[in-house]
Amino acid sequence: MQESQIHGPGPDLNMDISGNKHLLTYRTLLPICCAVSFGCFSGAYMRIPVLPLFARSLGADTFMVGIISSAFLLVAGLLCFPLGMMSDRLGRKRLILAGLLLSALTSLLLGFCKTPWHIFGVYLLSGAGIAAFAPTMMSLVSDFTPRTHLGRSYGWYTMALYGGMSLGPAMGGLVAEFLDFQWVFTISAASIFLMFWVSFFFLPGRPPAHAHAGPQRGNKAMLRELLVNRPLQACLLVTVGSCFGLGVFITFTPLHASDQGVGLGQIGVIFGTQAIVNALCRIPCGYLSDRVANRGNLVLVGLLGYSAAIAVLGVADSLSMFLIGAFAMGVTMGVAYTAIGALIAEVVPADSRGLAMGGYNTCIYLGMMLSALLMGIVISEVGFRAGFLITALLNAVCAFAFFVLFKAATGRKVALPVN
Repeated sequence: MQESQIHGPGPDLNMDISGNKHLLTYRTLLPICCAVSFGCFSGAYMRIPVLPLFARSLGADTFMVGIISSAFLLVAGLLCFPLGMMSDRLGRKRLILAGLLLSALTSLLLGFCKTPWHIFGVYLLSGAGIAAFAPTMMSLVSDFTPRTHLGRSYGWYTMALYGGMSLGPAMGGLVAEFLDFQWVFTISAASIFLMFWVSFFFLPGRPPAHAHAGPQRGNKAMLRELLVNRPLQACLLVTVGSCFGLGVFITFTPLHASDQGVGLGQIGVIFGTQAIVNALCRIPCGYLSDRVANRGNLVLVGLLGYSAAIAVLGVADSLSMFLIGAFAMGVTMGVAYTAIGALIAEVVPADSRGLAMGGYNTCIYLGMMLSALLMGIVISEVGFRAGFLITALLNAVCAFAFFVLFKAATGRKVALPVN
């Protein structure tokens, strides 16, 4: 069966990923994937707020804490690409299970760490676990989703993902406050391990849809094709560029807000606002993405708004302005990134989706890491306000560059929403 037959217009939503009638339908698999992603990321992100304090209690200084966090981002970024390719060869379920098991194991191992370097080693493994899980699950969602429903599927899925990222730190902080670090790591591991068994019993074990479409191509053939896939290149380039804004927000907003007299608890509200709005906007933005003739238009509009939000954060001098910027950032990220995820699934062959989604996740992690490193140097020279404004300008340039490259690659013109 050809991909056009699987994802053609007017799909039967009771078709499974092989095109046959099956108990595990599109409407059944999508909630399962959302639940697994929510459980995995809420469990993994429980560790985020307590890890620096735990590392400090073992003798780590600020520089060492930064080394530990960078190690996670670096390993996750480097491994998303090859592990995404591996999921095209071995099947999605195997990589998802391996990623969940490794993530649960690293949470347990944190409780046995005695030195900061022990934490460093465990976090290297943690990056590998997320790299095995994140791009593979995104690829699985695209495998069973009809092309006409890609936007809304990624809207629901990324809402669950960011919902987990939002709830996890709050849960971790509360558990650490009323119990201790050990309980945080234990509950984190239990949550992720539960998702392992949900995936084991309920995710399809058969190969993805493309395995039924003929002989599989070799890795070299797929790489050669993706290297000349201009629409994909445009999506990956804009992901790297736009993640400079996300990296600046995560790394430097606490320091900038503190300098403006915003308290620690209020900084948490700023981050919570961005995360919750980002998650909730994914569903309507996904449906909107399915109603436009060219998702690239949404990427442009979303990223220009995203740039304006970063600029607002840069000039903010009160809690209310920081909250306005965070709210706008959440909305515009929902518009842009939901469309980018659906576009990548749309512009690559079915048997290359794991590879493409691996590249997408690599661009996210490496973009954030480069932002923290490079913009740290810039901000130390020019200050927070100018640094945020420079980042906003960079994101706007990336948005227009994407629009030009994608339009040239696809020959598509600006289109209005269609019914």
